Parts: sequence; C-alpha cells; structure tokens
Amino acid sequence: MGDLAKDINSKFENNRVKAMLNIIYTANWITSCQNEFFKDYAISPQQYNILRILQGANQALNVQTIKDRMLERSPNATRLMDKLCAKNYIQRFPSDYDRRVVNITITQDGLDLLNSIPVDFNKSLLKNLNEAEAETLSNLLDKMR
Repeated sequence: MGDLAKDINSKFENNRVKAMLNIIYTANWITSCQNEFFKDYAISPQQYNILRILQGANQALNVQTIKDRMLERSPNATRLMDKLCAKNYIQRFPSDYDRRVVNITITQDGLDLLNSIPVDFNKSLLKNLNEAEAETLSNLLDKMR
C-alpha cells in the first residue's frame, strides 16, 4: 500500500492537510493511469466520458447538456468533440428549432469503440479496497463536497 508521506517525502501539519494533499495526489495518480489506459484506444478519458454520456442518453444532446454531465468540467469540450467528430465517433447536426444550437449523437463507430473497451478498467485502481471500504470512501468524498 502507498504511504503519502513516503511518496512525497513530506510531513504534514495535521490530518486535514494530509487528507487534502492525499486527495490531490491520488486524483493525479488516477488521471495518469487513465491516460495511459486510453492511449491504446487513441482517445482521452474526457473523450471516453463524452461517448459514455451520448451512449447513455439514447438521443441527441446539445453541447451544453454534454458539458453539464461531464465528470470533469472541461472548458475545451468543443475541441474534444471536434476530435471525436474527426474520428467519426460522434456526429453533429443543427437543431430543428434553434440555429445556434448544435446537437450531438454517437455514431456506430463510437458505439463499436465503447464496446471494445473493458467496462471494468477502473476496477484495478480500487483493487486494494474491499466493497465496504469502497463504500466508506465514496461516502466520505460525498460528505466532503
């Protein structure tokens, strides 16, 4: 198991400071693991999130709705969607009711890509936690926010 104090060679003023730094450190570790995993699929974790949102919606969504549903609020969501569109994973089309609104839908290529990605890829990140510990961690993170 990891030990933050050893990993970053530091001491902490108190447990709240240690917890905050541990959350930041762990978030960066998770991001690094996800970036490495998604390299094999030539997409980013944020692009994967967009595809999952569209798959789950079962209908076209406008860009703002997608941005609102993203796990990581991204100011460059439009650029992420540009790349997905260039790879034919999503399709854009104008709204029937408002010319300013662009709707997005997932393509068959996008669905095929999602089906090729193991759904339990994040499981290995939590392998050191049992179900009760994972629930406690989740509850504590909810409480923090």
